[in-house]
Amino acid sequence: MVPTIGDIYCVYVESLQQYAACQVTDLKETGSKGSRQLAAILQLDWTGDQPPDETELLDMKPLSCNYYFWKGTWDHSFVNAEVPPHYVLAGNRAPLITEETRSYSAGWQIGESLYRQHQWDAIDESRREHFKQAAEDYSEIPLGDAMVRKNTSILRNFRPTSAEDVVALAQFPCLTHIEMRGYTEDIIPFLEQNPFIYELHIHEHGQTALDLSKTHLTKLVLDMNRVNSLTLHSRIEFLSFMGDVSPDLHVNAYEKGHRMTLNVAATVPQITALSRLGGLYVREITELDLQPVVHTYPELSELRLWGKPGNVSNIQSIQQLTSLQTLSINDLFGFKGEDFPGPEQLPELSTLRLTSLPSDAAKSIKANYKKAAQTRIDLKIGKPRKPEWLAENLNNPFRDWDGRDHIKAAYAKKAAQTYKQHLKEIRRLSQNMSDLDLIQKQLMLLVEKYTETFNQMEAKANFIETIEREEIYNALVELLDQLESQPGIDQTSAIKVNRKELDEVFEHRRDF
Repeated sequence: MVPTIGDIYCVYVESLQQYAACQVTDLKETGSKGSRQLAAILQLDWTGDQPPDETELLDMKPLSCNYYFWKGTWDHSFVNAEVPPHYVLAGNRAPLITEETRSYSAGWQIGESLYRQHQWDAIDESRREHFKQAAEDYSEIPLGDAMVRKNTSILRNFRPTSAEDVVALAQFPCLTHIEMRGYTEDIIPFLEQNPFIYELHIHEHGQTALDLSKTHLTKLVLDMNRVNSLTLHSRIEFLSFMGDVSPDLHVNAYEKGHRMTLNVAATVPQITALSRLGGLYVREITELDLQPVVHTYPELSELRLWGKPGNVSNIQSIQQLTSLQTLSINDLFGFKGEDFPGPEQLPELSTLRLTSLPSDAAKSIKANYKKAAQTRIDLKIGKPRKPEWLAENLNNPFRDWDGRDHIKAAYAKKAAQTYKQHLKEIRRLSQNMSDLDLIQKQLMLLVEKYTETFNQMEAKANFIETIEREEIYNALVELLDQLESQPGIDQTSAIKVNRKELDEVFEHRRDF
């Protein structure tokens, strides 16, 4: 259903435990032939235990956001005009603002900003004022070997070894996001005492048990090596596991993960303590059986799957997810169109994204969902793949950059070409291994050239995030693995290069 300008919609928001509302302020066509309609959505400063009545509609005001780095501005952006099926039309009135927005959002996501604002307002006022004052301070403060702006919000590559390292973080009142390698017990009380830090990445920590229940984190990226016990705060919304997950892992999560999204790689751990999980992202899939996934996490409202590429089996079991609202599948094969559940089997589904899938399945599913796409489902099916395409592109680690929303096609293509070019160079080097010292020097130059290529792309487009950064490094590792897989001078022992030296070149040269 497409809305009318002035329509006010409400929806029950789990995090607020109340209804929240938004208003449609504008509609516009986009695409070369106006093939897609967008709606400008204004978040409203209203909550209620039930949908609003006429009196409440007249009293509604736009939400003024001033949490963190917002400066009293409205949350106003264009989204796909198709109204999600669980949204309720409360009424219509003249748009509360007439200014045109230039922002775009992935979905309606009503209530998120209001929740953030409520959380911000609950923090001690003097601390909030200190944060706002520091946000305008661009002076630099020494931290370890680096100079860091006082108003920085993201601290990467933090390597704590003592209480003094943690104490030094108090110099940065605007910190909201820390990425750390290593561990010291003092980081936990620091997080507990700092209500602004909502995102934490922990790598190489060496801990078997972590208790984060008294922190204020909403997003956690965690190296799972050795971890067998994890206790989370009730506000955790996004949990990402890096590395292998122990089958004995015990997780203590609020409402068994009902308001949380879990992000994992390759395989899906069956964590019964998260049986009410709300969202599941699975990346780097080579083989995935969906039946045990659906059995373990039956209340999923969002499921996103990325192949490496890979194959998926029992795709028909998705129909058992009766609360599923968003389904996204990319680079996965091994299924037919008749295996895929129809729209009548997924009554709550409002968004369906299928990208890079078997061509025959794409055609069948598109036909099956044609009517639903006109009424309730935001449907996008693209990049149908024939068997010949898989044979040509299967092994390039940057292939799945093609089609990512924040990466231009030109950069995805250049990344794939860069890998191919360096693979040719690696193969050339492997043909003449008589002088390993010379080979090492040539490899150092190769790593510099490889890294600089991505530096140049990042400088132009600023698109390399955590996942892309890891993929760039892992692709380099794959190149060196291929070289070391070749026999050495005596044709019996494997070639060995100085990986540490090459890693240092990569870390020193990269600007992303």
